[in-house]
Amino acid sequence: MDADSSTQEKNLPATPKRLDQARKDGQVPQAKDLSNLVVLGGGAVLLFALTPWAYERLRHAMRATYTFDHDLIRHPEVIVEMLWRAVADGLLFMLPLGILLMLMIVLAQVSIGSFALSLKPMTPEISKIGVLSGFQRLFSKQQMFEMLKLLLITVLLGIVAWLFVSSHLVEFGTLLLRPLESSLSQLGRWFMVGVGGLLIVVLLVAVIDVPLQQYLHRHRLKMSFKEVQDESKETEGNPLLKGKLRQRQREIAQGNSVTRVPTADLVVMNPTHYAVALRYDDKTMAAPHVIAKGADLVALRIRDMAKEHKVPVLQSPMLARALYAHTEIDQQVPAALFTAVAQVLAYVYRLRAALKGQGPMPGQPPEPEVPVEMDPHRGRSLTPEAA
Repeated sequence: MDADSSTQEKNLPATPKRLDQARKDGQVPQAKDLSNLVVLGGGAVLLFALTPWAYERLRHAMRATYTFDHDLIRHPEVIVEMLWRAVADGLLFMLPLGILLMLMIVLAQVSIGSFALSLKPMTPEISKIGVLSGFQRLFSKQQMFEMLKLLLITVLLGIVAWLFVSSHLVEFGTLLLRPLESSLSQLGRWFMVGVGGLLIVVLLVAVIDVPLQQYLHRHRLKMSFKEVQDESKETEGNPLLKGKLRQRQREIAQGNSVTRVPTADLVVMNPTHYAVALRYDDKTMAAPHVIAKGADLVALRIRDMAKEHKVPVLQSPMLARALYAHTEIDQQVPAALFTAVAQVLAYVYRLRAALKGQGPMPGQPPEPEVPVEMDPHRGRSLTPEAA
């Protein structure tokens, strides 16, 4: 195509190479709502699981802090030691909570393919520095969508929180009249119910957001037809060069195959442009095989080698062209050419038998029945030599 890839419509899905390169560049679907769900839900679960242990440690620390005796007054440095012990207890509670939450977030992101180890997103880009580019990113469709989504989540969370608080407002006032442990237990139950309601909202949003972000990510990475072509050329090489290389390899293989002509049963020519050597062994082959073939000078070499080793050479232009075009060396002839090849092989076998005195001489060589569609020169005007 003459049009530049930037002006073409990008309606083709991203190739595996494009997706892999995007991951290396740190471009992955960002499911922020899933992270929010893991932080809130996982944090709540861990908090409730660790609360009894933390409560006991806190009560022990407070009891030790508010206990004074004669030695404590005489040695005030003990207070600093108690303070450090309280800080250590706090860290002992917060660090496992933070580490477990971080692991849960990483596992959640990996499970949906949103985790990538890349420093490229943190690399400064000069093209993105500027007032105009900043405004474009600020008011892009993606940012507007994120803002509307955040506004919707905030409204839903506010409604759920208001419904919960308004329905328990009177019970909240009675907490001050209860013993401390009873109040904390009731407060914990209300906290579970309230957080559960909020988590349901976040869960619903995450269920919608995760596949949506994956779809938008794939949509952003769509490619134009020219981009796919350029990637294919870069990965597999230029098709023209590859074609020339394969052609050269075929020519070398055809030249080397001339040495196998003495083992052939028959050589079919047209008469000078193409030559194909056939061999058939009914014990090891289901059909005749092409053991050598060539064009022009290679064809003449095959003819000369056949005459030197008394291998029959049959002039059948159409069959020679068809065999040359539709077979490769060491492959059996196509099923469409079975009849034609059988006719010429039968003639050769009768000729050999006659030369050995085992039968009459056959007449003129047959005209093989070659399907017209197998002739690569169909519809073309041929020179007398090519015909």
